[in-house]
Amino acid sequence: MAFAESWHVRSRSRHCTATQRPFVDGETIVTALYPDPESGGYIRQDFCLEAWEALPTDAGKPFSFWKTTFTAAVASDHPHSVEKLSAEEILHRLVVEDEDHTENTRYILAVMLERQKLLRETDSQRTPNGILRVYEHRKTGEIYLIRDPDIPLAQVEAFQNEVIILLENNGRMPAAIPLETPDQSDQSDSAPPSPESTGDIGGEAGEEAGLGGDHGRVTVG
Repeated sequence: MAFAESWHVRSRSRHCTATQRPFVDGETIVTALYPDPESGGYIRQDFCLEAWEALPTDAGKPFSFWKTTFTAAVASDHPHSVEKLSAEEILHRLVVEDEDHTENTRYILAVMLERQKLLRETDSQRTPNGILRVYEHRKTGEIYLIRDPDIPLAQVEAFQNEVIILLENNGRMPAAIPLETPDQSDQSDSAPPSPESTGDIGGEAGEEAGLGGDHGRVTVG
C-alpha cells in the first residue's frame, strides 16, 4: 500500500455489535472505528445508543466515532443490469486497488461525492502521513478513509480532468493508440524523389534497392 491509512471499511452492520439487536430503519446509531493490530487497518463496529453509552471505560479508545442514521437496504429494481460505473463505484474500486498514482484522484472523487451529498465527512485526524479524512456514504453507510494529499492549486485542474476521463471510460484510463507506420505508396505523390531514385535503376536491381515490388515500404523512425 502507498500509505497504511487509506482503506475502504465495510458497510454498516444490520445489528448492534454489543447487544446483537437488529437496527430499525431510521434509528440513530453510533459508528466507531477501532485500530486492528493484526491487519494494520481498522475494524468497524456499530452500536445502538443504549449500548454505546453503557460501554465500559476499559473497552478501548476508538480511532474515530460519530452518530449516524441507519437506513434499511433497498433491493435494486435491475440487479443484473450492466450500467456505466458511477463516481462512487469508481472511488470504491480505486480505494480497494490502492495504487500509488491514484491517491490524488481518490481525494478529488471523494470531495466531488461530498458536494453531491452522496458522502459526508464525519471526522478528520492528523496522522504522521498527513490528514486522514473519514467519509461515510449517506445511504449505505460504507466508510472510506482518504488521505488528504494537499494538492497544489496549480495541479487541481489536471486531476479533475483525470476524473472526467475515468467517468467517461467506465473507471479506466484509455490506452494510448500507437501511430501506424505509413506506406510508401501513401507518400509517393507528395514525397520528392531521392537522389538515388533519379538514376536508371530498374528490374532486379530496383527490387534489391527496395524501390520496386513488395519491398517498396518506408520505415519511419
